[in-house]
Amino acid sequence: QHRRCQCSSQRGDRFLRQKARGLMIPSKSRVVQANARGAASQDAKGALEQAKIPDLDTLLAKRDYAGAIALLQFKRHANRHDVRNLEWLAYCHFHYGEHDKALNIYKELLSFEDPDPLYYVYAGACYYFMGLPKEAETAAMQGPRCPLQTRLLFHCAHKTTDETKLMQYHQQLSDSIEDQLSLAAIHFQRSHYQEATDIYKRLLLENREFLALNVYVALCYCKLDYYDVSLEILQVYLDKYPDSSVAVNLKACNTFRMYNGKAAEADLRGLAELSGGAHLENDLLRHNLVVFRGGENALQYLPPMGDVPSEARLNLVIHYLRHSEVGEAYNLVKDLEPTTPQEYILKGVVHACIGQNSKGSSDHLKTAQQYFQLVGASASECDTIPGRQCMASCFFLLKQFDDVLVFLQSVRTYFPNDDDFNWNYGIAKAAVGKYKEAEETLALIQAEKYRSEYCYLAWMARCYIMNGRARLAWELYLRQETSEESYQLLQLIANDCYKMGAFFYAAKAFTVLERLDPAPEYLEGKKGACVGTFQAILAGKEARDSLRDVVALLSNNGNNPQVDTILRVMRKWAKENGIRD
Repeated sequence: QHRRCQCSSQRGDRFLRQKARGLMIPSKSRVVQANARGAASQDAKGALEQAKIPDLDTLLAKRDYAGAIALLQFKRHANRHDVRNLEWLAYCHFHYGEHDKALNIYKELLSFEDPDPLYYVYAGACYYFMGLPKEAETAAMQGPRCPLQTRLLFHCAHKTTDETKLMQYHQQLSDSIEDQLSLAAIHFQRSHYQEATDIYKRLLLENREFLALNVYVALCYCKLDYYDVSLEILQVYLDKYPDSSVAVNLKACNTFRMYNGKAAEADLRGLAELSGGAHLENDLLRHNLVVFRGGENALQYLPPMGDVPSEARLNLVIHYLRHSEVGEAYNLVKDLEPTTPQEYILKGVVHACIGQNSKGSSDHLKTAQQYFQLVGASASECDTIPGRQCMASCFFLLKQFDDVLVFLQSVRTYFPNDDDFNWNYGIAKAAVGKYKEAEETLALIQAEKYRSEYCYLAWMARCYIMNGRARLAWELYLRQETSEESYQLLQLIANDCYKMGAFFYAAKAFTVLERLDPAPEYLEGKKGACVGTFQAILAGKEARDSLRDVVALLSNNGNNPQVDTILRVMRKWAKENGIRD
């Protein structure tokens, strides 16, 4: 999961580009000293005349909102009730991403006598971008009916999953550029990327000068997994605005998907040089740096972000899952109403983890299976890699492993060295009796954490035994420390070896089990395994020297008449065949 950028419901030609520029203002004390000395040259005077503070129009034309805010704040000191100045200040804060500051100014404007009711709509837009759709709707409803109010309420209806209102406001949209951009944004947020792309392409054909539409089209192609196409379209905008944090970020996301996190970070270095490090103040970039670095500083940056960007919560869930903090992950998703494939998948994974960790918790496993099936069977996801993985997970939970393999085999080439994939693929192979392939696949897993889990050890031991290499299974047990899990592994080895005719190692396993728990069934298993080993020796399928070990194992039960009989027969044969005790 990673954050690319958000489709704005604003005009396509108002694409945000943040520049960190410093206004070089000479120190007043130095000017005074220069005048006192009378040493200023004509060249210096000329330079001072040229060093004029840019006006607001110039700053806005350059999208230098930081500079515009500084200028407007300075003017505000002269007249705190200048409505026009406050309107522009709120506008700049909004476009600089400081929606809380913009909201405070609109609240101040609304407190004036006879305020413009449109401020309510603007305040609603601030609430919306702060991740508060209900508050946004309440504020917008107090303003006048206008296209902006309709667009804002349209988006609020989507965020609050009110389908009735969504259709109501959808019908009120016109063919204007702003309304069509708003519709495309909703298509995008509902994962209807092709529909969004069609709108953006049509608008781009009609308005070639709106270069930012290239970014929106590139974003859609990125979501559709056409990363190379996305990069090609994006370059049109980057050639004109190489310091656009949004565009550079999207380029880095494409690179991340095509290569890795280090390559993605390299794309951001150019932006760092242009901004002087100010790019790190952008939540979007901070969020993605966490992703590019494999979750580094996730707990520092992601929790304060909440749902803005929306992937922040999902990536925090992933972080908790990777660190086995399933409870924390569940707290983040338990009240989440999924609307995107990623949300369905993550919620399914969390429920699956809880269901597998809690014995007898079938409700969680059933919920997980349903979520995976919803994604895997959907028309938009059924032929995607995540969609096929979801169907594999669904059938895995239903224990229909033949079907699991059908879906995993279709995407295997995309996961050549992926431990998670090899884990699921190997276990599914073993579950259908293809133990040779299962052993080869499970052996590819590199993570020591996975290789030390009981589930891995148990399946690996079974594969060894079924492939006629019971000695490796026994050595696997010998490397384990005494625990409940090693006891279960010992039981598996004893029973599987007995079933497959590997009686020598079955006898060893039953001997240890009998020592740990003197239950009669373990003694019976031990006797049967020892007799089976003796029979294998007679048939030439087992080394004759193994008889000494078998006799030693049985000697511990010398007070049992049946054991005594077995020992007499074995010792007699050994004596006749020149085998010493």
